[in-house]
Amino acid sequence: MRKISIFIPVIIILLSSCASQHEKVLRSKDVNYKLTKANEYYDQKKWYKANELYEILMPSMRGTKNYEELYYRYCYSFYNQKDYISASYQFKNFTENFPKSPRADECEFMHAVCLFKDSPKYPLDQSNTIKAMEALQTYVTTHPESKNLTEANNDIDICRAKIELKDSKAALLYYNLGQYKAASVAYKALIQAYPESKTLDLYQYMVIKAYYEYADASIKSKQEERFAEAVNAYTELVDYSPHSSYLKDAEKLYTASQNHIKQLRNEHK
Repeated sequence: MRKISIFIPVIIILLSSCASQHEKVLRSKDVNYKLTKANEYYDQKKWYKANELYEILMPSMRGTKNYEELYYRYCYSFYNQKDYISASYQFKNFTENFPKSPRADECEFMHAVCLFKDSPKYPLDQSNTIKAMEALQTYVTTHPESKNLTEANNDIDICRAKIELKDSKAALLYYNLGQYKAASVAYKALIQAYPESKTLDLYQYMVIKAYYEYADASIKSKQEERFAEAVNAYTELVDYSPHSSYLKDAEKLYTASQNHIKQLRNEHK
């Protein structure tokens, strides 16, 4: 306990000394000294201190030979603090300020990467995920020979899968709440948006189920046309996913829909 009580004041003194040294750097009017210290902090991975100094130096360093390197490090000082919103903004600014820089390609990619890293989990609003995917797709289109192409395409796939998962959960929620018309619309939208999805046949099957339930809950005057929608949806499943594991269950709904249609027509004779 005595040793601990001795060390605590020492630690406090050391921390105070470091803080006062940094304050001296911040107050200094020597631009070169500040830049040297900022780079030292950066190399030591003291991102916050480096960022603070780079930001102070930006106006006075603009137009000088060191400005590009400073701005590049400034971007990464945000990125390494995991402040992806600020980093994304600054990486984009870098490409606009230094379009001919050898680092412009990298910074354009990092702009998209930061948006990707800021993308939330699937239950949350996916607006940022859509922005990330658009930025990554733009990068892939404009940099077809880039060494970052594989990573960019992988990130696009992750974004797309996340958005698809959110959309599919929303469609299922409609179905589970008994909102069958909304469910059918949502599942059809999934089919159109993700034609190469691994679960495409599930979406097609759920369209059949939603139409069937919607028809079954409808007033008699609307039932025939709505059961017919279920029949048409079954035909699409057979045409596009002939080996689907959902075919047997779908066929039962198809047969039931056909029987309902026959019965309804007989009643109108």
